[in-house]
Amino acid sequence: MTCYENHKTKATDQAILSESGGRLAQVRLERNLTQAQLAEQAGVSKRTVERLESGSVATQMSGFIRVCRVLDLLERFDLLVPEPVPSPVEQLKLRGRKRQRASAKRKTKISPKKWQWEMNHDAGGG
Repeated sequence: MTCYENHKTKATDQAILSESGGRLAQVRLERNLTQAQLAEQAGVSKRTVERLESGSVATQMSGFIRVCRVLDLLERFDLLVPEPVPSPVEQLKLRGRKRQRASAKRKTKISPKKWQWEMNHDAGGG
């Protein structure tokens, strides 16, 4: 089982980097590319490819994207970060517009005393 398979388990950053790097190396080898060839085609240094594959350090996201592009993995990015789909209620609120910013959590007002009907015992008709 890989660190991706059990989403309920909190994988460490290092475990995710290592797993991702190993997968990149496997895809590169399946395409019969050396690290130097991949680096040249992606427009990054060979050292960047080495770092990505080893998972030893996080590299710039642009280098990761370039390597994934050469390995034809960009179409899978939707699985990594799927496009958010607003709920039906949220869609009605937005009325076709895109959300522009996050909102703060609303504070609920807690009344100091629970409201009750007052009983007026003096309301006689006489």
